[in-house]
Amino acid sequence: MSSILFLILRILLVASLYGFLIWALQVLWKDLRAQTEVVHSRRAPAITLSISNTLDDQTRTYTTTEILIGRNPGSTFPIRNETVSSSHARLIYRQNQWWVEDLHSTNGTFLNEERVFTPTVVMDGDDLRCGQVNLQVKIEH
Repeated sequence: MSSILFLILRILLVASLYGFLIWALQVLWKDLRAQTEVVHSRRAPAITLSISNTLDDQTRTYTTTEILIGRNPGSTFPIRNETVSSSHARLIYRQNQWWVEDLHSTNGTFLNEERVFTPTVVMDGDDLRCGQVNLQVKIEH
């Protein structure tokens, strides 16, 4: 009789361990899904780029997380100027900040008159220069 009792106790112990494991995995899964929803619900603040020193004044506002600046007509923010490379610079929203990075342009990308060599944080009111074209950056908060 005691061997039957020990067998039943072992079966109950194994079942309770599996039950605990299943419960823990469900809790982790729900938490992971909740975190994913929070991350995906974050939106990049609108960013406005303005050019005022060319024949065709341009002002555009974006709510996307990546903006490609260049002479290529397929760029997100196309600039018709020979001092701008076809894929000149990129603005990208990550880590809750806007960043600018130079895409190996010929004439360089400058943020507040300092050349950009590595991805650099962009703030509201900064001046961005691609080649000889000056852009004003406005970020909505």
